[in-house]
Amino acid sequence: MIWMDITLFLVLTSLAIVVSLAFAFTNGFQDASSIVATAIASGAVSPKGAVSNIAIGCVVGTLVSGSAVSNTIQGLVSIESEQVLLEVIVAAVLASSAWNLVTWRYGVPSSSTHAIVGGLVGAGLFAAGPDDIFWGFAELADGELVGLTKVLVFLLVSVAFGFIGGFLLQRFSETALRGADRSVNRPIKRSQLVTVTILGISNGANDSQKQMGLMSIALFAGGYATTLEIPMWVRLSVGMVMAMGILGGGWRIMRTVGRGIYPLEPVHSLNSQIASGASVLWSTVSGAPVSSTQVVSSSIIGIGSAENVKKVRWKVGKDIVLSWLLTIPVTMIISGAIYLALHWMT
Repeated sequence: MIWMDITLFLVLTSLAIVVSLAFAFTNGFQDASSIVATAIASGAVSPKGAVSNIAIGCVVGTLVSGSAVSNTIQGLVSIESEQVLLEVIVAAVLASSAWNLVTWRYGVPSSSTHAIVGGLVGAGLFAAGPDDIFWGFAELADGELVGLTKVLVFLLVSVAFGFIGGFLLQRFSETALRGADRSVNRPIKRSQLVTVTILGISNGANDSQKQMGLMSIALFAGGYATTLEIPMWVRLSVGMVMAMGILGGGWRIMRTVGRGIYPLEPVHSLNSQIASGASVLWSTVSGAPVSSTQVVSSSIIGIGSAENVKKVRWKVGKDIVLSWLLTIPVTMIISGAIYLALHWMT
């Protein structure tokens, strides 16, 4: 009956919106919390000040970001049935959120981007098969490239960018500050009030588009929007929820990133923020969803490798890499199982 179809679409669309916002919250304390870790660990900024700055920056980044990253996320799967598409979104986001919570529980920095990509691909495979997944590069009408290969390439390149950027900046700093006394730390610390905020804006502009893209698809598939453009209320709600995640739950991740990889001084954290911010900003302009956690962690490893490779805690780095490798296949399996259960119930 028509009224039953309307009710089902309303329920599925509402569920997709709610779970996407829940994912934005977990994204806040998973990915975004990593970017304040360096400033806090080095003593450059107080925990309260750093978290507040990054939360504000995240909201600003969400509001001013474009839609290039969102288009890439929206272009991963192509499913004609609106009901099935809504079920895929719900399953993917639930699987991603569950993975974020598990890795947060054990203080292991993980990638929300990997998680949502794995979730979408896994649920899409179970729902429609491999033909409806854009494995390589797909070109949109405006010439923009999307597809799983683009996402994976940029995830790898952004990490390399973070490592190399951190390494080179540290070597430059050692040369430029040779002979300087401890008083040089004062301006270095003060400058991080700016760099942390800029990094927060960059992170908000990139990370938020994953959730906003999925919410726009849900609204379109449910018949509540005529285009895939991101409404302002979606931008504002995602930005606010991500900020709440940063304020409320990222301390375990901060400890791992800020203290577990390399003993950080103010110059280290400044170099990490510059390298990470540049990598995330470049990826956002290129329309590529990347992981702030990955980029920040790799920049710290690069800095440690440049200064004293023996002090780098490689075991922590190996644990982080292992979580990266596991994220996509695990979330694919979880999201596939959730999709099957959800489709059976509807």
